[in-house]
Amino acid sequence: MYNGEICGKEALMLKGNIKGKLKSLLVILAALAAVVGLFVFMFSGDNAEIVKSLFNDNLSEGEFKEKLQSFGIRGAVTLSLLSMLQVVLTFLPAEPVQVLSGIGYGFGYGFLICLIGVIIGNTVIYILNKACGSKVSKYFHKNIDLDFDKLRNSKKVAFFVLLLYFLPAIPYGMICFFSASLDLKYPKYILLTTFGASVSIVIGVSMGHLAMSTSWIISIIVFCVLVVLIVILAVKRKALFKKVNAMIHKSHEPYKSDTVAKKPNPFILYLSVLIMKIVIWWKLKAKVTRKAKLEHPAVLLCTHGSFVDFAYVGCMTKGFRPRFITARLYFYKKKLAWLLRKVGSYPKSMFSRDVENLKNGLRVISEGGVLAMMPEARLSTVGKFEDIQDTTYKFIKKLGVPVYIMHADGSYFARPKWGDGFRKGAHVDIVFDSLFTAEQVKLMSEEELKAGVEEKLYYDDFKWLEEHPTYRYKSKTLAEGLENILFRCPNCGKELTIETKGREVSCSHCGMHTRLNDRYGFDGETPFNNFQTWYEWQKEELEKEFNADPEFALLEEVELYHSSFDGKKMLRLAGKGQVTLSREGLTYKGTDTDEEVEKHFPMSILYRVLFGAGEDFEVYDGKEIWYFVPPDKRSCVKWYVASEIMKKASEKEQA
Repeated sequence: MYNGEICGKEALMLKGNIKGKLKSLLVILAALAAVVGLFVFMFSGDNAEIVKSLFNDNLSEGEFKEKLQSFGIRGAVTLSLLSMLQVVLTFLPAEPVQVLSGIGYGFGYGFLICLIGVIIGNTVIYILNKACGSKVSKYFHKNIDLDFDKLRNSKKVAFFVLLLYFLPAIPYGMICFFSASLDLKYPKYILLTTFGASVSIVIGVSMGHLAMSTSWIISIIVFCVLVVLIVILAVKRKALFKKVNAMIHKSHEPYKSDTVAKKPNPFILYLSVLIMKIVIWWKLKAKVTRKAKLEHPAVLLCTHGSFVDFAYVGCMTKGFRPRFITARLYFYKKKLAWLLRKVGSYPKSMFSRDVENLKNGLRVISEGGVLAMMPEARLSTVGKFEDIQDTTYKFIKKLGVPVYIMHADGSYFARPKWGDGFRKGAHVDIVFDSLFTAEQVKLMSEEELKAGVEEKLYYDDFKWLEEHPTYRYKSKTLAEGLENILFRCPNCGKELTIETKGREVSCSHCGMHTRLNDRYGFDGETPFNNFQTWYEWQKEELEKEFNADPEFALLEEVELYHSSFDGKKMLRLAGKGQVTLSREGLTYKGTDTDEEVEKHFPMSILYRVLFGAGEDFEVYDGKEIWYFVPPDKRSCVKWYVASEIMKKASEKEQA
């Protein structure tokens, strides 16, 4: 019985192979019959006269045009069929037919005649490939110096197919056979191959058209230019193929956020600054005070109350192009990274050891540039200066150049971390000033440098607002988003119960209700004058819990995101698991790209757990981000506050 089954299977396989071969043979025979039929058509009756006239040197261009047009539709059909044959029979040159089409019918009709022939030829090859394409593909691969295995699997295969049409010594028919072997759907295949061949058709038909519509001198000049280009391409053939292979291999590499700091593109930077100026001056009332003239190389330290502080730097600077240290997260998306690089930015993994950042900073200074940074390295949560990591001062000392500051008051209220969009008409006071000379930086201790920087950069937008009693903020949705930084109700003590709508702030548990007025203060039941004091109260309450419980920890089920592989999106979902934050550090247990992992960030290397208001909390590990999204995104701020409390307690214990 077993042997019988084997024999039965072999018989079925043999039968299938015979059917496949018969099918291929029928396709080949049908194709040959079609080609023979075309030849018969071309050399029958008046068509024979047309073909002869194509190779008749005694006819002038005018006489050829007259003779060709006298054949009516037969002339156009014959040229179209010849165009088809030069695709299928790859050894036939395409240019003579294209030039003669231009001579006989002008550019428009000549282009259409050749295009129809190419489409038919490309379709014939697509059909032939189904029968015997593998044999043709092997010949193609053997004679062309390209890595076709990698090309076939490239994410940019369509781009490379089009590029093949511009390389020397590759017949268009061969490119069609290769394209058909990619198992492309017919619509995509015919679009790619027809579009690729169109450039050649345009050139060939234009040559013929120019010969009839312009002087012979212009035709000769154009012809000579094309010949020179073809010769150059032929001479540089190996170098061209080597370059294309390098591009093919690069297309297989995963996208990386690495960046070598380069000088910004003047045009793109100017255009970006112009757009920023229009937006800022339209939306805001910005006042700029310059107290010093910037000499470079230099370091420019900026306050970071708002997401658009970098825009103030761009609008304020004159005569120099600052390079910005920017969060690596934004370089995970290829298109955004391209723009950031063009305006002079380079990435840094915030609160993580990043050697690339050090090298780029030294490179900027060595080139005589201005290095701009927001040393707080995160947006202010409640419009108040936040501490600066000590390693920043070591970095400034190492650079050893003059230090300047850009101090902005009111920037936070114009576009707070938790808010959506600008508060139109908001006032922003920007001051540019000198802080230290290069000699002072070299002679000062890190402690002295720290004291000087923090004194000059310190800001508190609520205190600034008290000094300007006439300033008002008229947004109808002024309070929306506050629930993403206020995680505890002051009335009932419950967490993650705060809700907002318009200007209203309430607790879903106890019903506490208040309203945010146009001075960012509260009118209602809350015991706090503003959300800054509310935030500081909940921080104090959390610190009490931490001090009272040696086993204090935060724990949450999360989705894990990492940087995307291809750079099309910023992030990709990598897994799900559980995150714990304790005195020992941050630990993730769960899946990561289909593997079970346990990742630990000890408190010794953890400075802060960064957070996006109502979005995520995150840490960097080298050049990779660990981006955690909890079910209730209002909890993200609590992780940030807890990490600050735990880090300071850890530093106090070690002191």
